[in-house]
Amino acid sequence: MEPAGRSQAARDRVPRWDPRGPDALRPAQGIDPYGFERPEDFDYAAYEEYFSTYLVILTRRAIKWSKLLKGSSSVQKSMTVKRYIRKGVPLEHRARVWMGVSGAQAQMDRNPGYYHRLLQGERNDSLEEAIRTDMNRTFPDNVKFRKSADPCLQKTLYNVLLAYGHHNQGVGYCQGMNFIAGYLILITKNEEESFWLLDALVGRILPDYYSPAMLGLKTDQEVLGELVRTKLPAVAALMDGHGVLWTLVVSRWFICLFVDILPVETVLRIWDCLFNEGSKIIFRVALTLIKQHQAFILEATSLADICEKFKEITKGSFVSECHTFMQKIFSEPGSLSMNTIARLRESCRAKLLAQG
Repeated sequence: MEPAGRSQAARDRVPRWDPRGPDALRPAQGIDPYGFERPEDFDYAAYEEYFSTYLVILTRRAIKWSKLLKGSSSVQKSMTVKRYIRKGVPLEHRARVWMGVSGAQAQMDRNPGYYHRLLQGERNDSLEEAIRTDMNRTFPDNVKFRKSADPCLQKTLYNVLLAYGHHNQGVGYCQGMNFIAGYLILITKNEEESFWLLDALVGRILPDYYSPAMLGLKTDQEVLGELVRTKLPAVAALMDGHGVLWTLVVSRWFICLFVDILPVETVLRIWDCLFNEGSKIIFRVALTLIKQHQAFILEATSLADICEKFKEITKGSFVSECHTFMQKIFSEPGSLSMNTIARLRESCRAKLLAQG
């Protein structure tokens, strides 16, 4: 068979992961399981080869998760749950696991009716306009967010962001939150759960990322720079030599939590761990991407070249083969404790505040 014929045959066979379980698969027809259109240059043959292996892992994990969750009303943090999450949460259990380990379920249970009261609260024209402006910019490549979709998830997204803006008036709405809320909606298929998961991320896991001054976001970008200086000094020297600020190359990694940067399935596997283990996971992912491609980055000879290489390292089989990638983030960066991150945050935040 000619290469083009093989590619089309693979395209016809590529399965869609279905929330009903690992065996409920159907042809992709150019759209992935979450509603995103596959790019024109999508390598169906390579994806089919990888997915056939990954499906075996997914099936095995689904059986183990079903046993773990049987007879349990909620998911609590434990060493077993941590180990299971690192190996991947099946799609059919993902919303329940995220809600449990993040504390979102407990918050929702303690505040019945709160979400709906927020939607019925006093109007805020500037908040509504800011959210409305970003609606059509949110996942234009996802069929579920198009106005022609039935139901169209834009309305759900608008509600979640509006409620959160009323709930956390110190943040209101910030660009980047639309992408995060959009992913939450695709996974939970539930407005209220998406709201409480957004609250877990913005209010507790990533404090000050989305406030007007974005001090938490700026601090963590500097923390990454310090970690690179310690663990990958040659890359730090290159950045310093060309006067490249970390915010220039990694700000979208942090503010969008890798949405629209890494493949969907890889992002979801990262989020599995983020909800359970907290923000250190972002540093593990960033350090792994940089370490894996250190030689490639060090070929850069200018500021523009460095920026381009940082875009390139988020593409290819290393990031699309999500199971192997997740194993790497827990081995490649080496030891990375929350104590270390807390200490670096304190010093980096002090420097930023001193700079005004």
